Amino acid sequence: MNLQDWIGRTETVEDIATATPYAALSATLDYPDTTRPAVGTPLPSLWHWLYFLPIYAQSEIGADGHAKRGGFMPPVPLPRRMWAGSDFKFKEPLLVGDALQRTSTIVDVKEKSGRTGSLIFVKVRHEIRRNGSSAVALTEHHNIVYRPPASPDDVAPPPQTAPLASAWQRAIVPDDVLLFRYSALTFNGHRIHYDRQYVTEVEGYPGLIVHGPLIATLLMDLLRRNQPEAKVLRFEFKAVRPTFDIHPFSVHGQPSADGTTVHLWGRDHEGWLTMDATATLA
Repeated sequence: MNLQDWIGRTETVEDIATATPYAALSATLDYPDTTRPAVGTPLPSLWHWLYFLPIYAQSEIGADGHAKRGGFMPPVPLPRRMWAGSDFKFKEPLLVGDALQRTSTIVDVKEKSGRTGSLIFVKVRHEIRRNGSSAVALTEHHNIVYRPPASPDDVAPPPQTAPLASAWQRAIVPDDVLLFRYSALTFNGHRIHYDRQYVTEVEGYPGLIVHGPLIATLLMDLLRRNQPEAKVLRFEFKAVRPTFDIHPFSVHGQPSADGTTVHLWGRDHEGWLTMDATATLA
């Protein structure tokens, strides 16, 4: 089996940007107004993750809660899967009521050697179009890393200290309900986010893992709360260190002096950097 054979594979999914997921995520992010938005309301950046949900029959689910490998995604033999980061280009807003089409392509599959052994990185490009247009409204490059099973001999990478000063910050308490609601909204069956026995005994982590996309959404939400009129052209983030539900964490933002970019990051309870991101503004 040659995983390189999956490079170039595509799939296309269609969906409607309905109002209820928008209202539900607003509630999850603790906005006081949770009414269903009117048709034509722009989706905040990254809220497209509420659509094109990974819908699989129960019999097609693997041991980790994801769909069994093969088909569109390559059948990587390593058991642990994490969202390593993403890069977005926003060309036109997606609106509530839009008929959306997402075309996904396997761009690259690479094997690397890490502290815990072999790592396999899969890069997927998503292109979203709206209302039958041939123009791409949003492009996302999604980087996924697959890792070997946990071992007592695993050596954790050295942590990076998060910046101390920030113009904006928000404290987050990642309780079971927050993680459950986000998993439900994105139809994410990955057991590392809600099955404490699985994540600690099988995958070897100390607690439930806060979704990388949830942290990225909280970073962009921090920007939205502090600069509600900002137009984001590009956003990129990299997951640096897992965030667990056993301690609070915080999200931070610092606009550049010229106002063209915003540095955004996540910081855990010990002050370590967990996610590093940059938003480029119009």
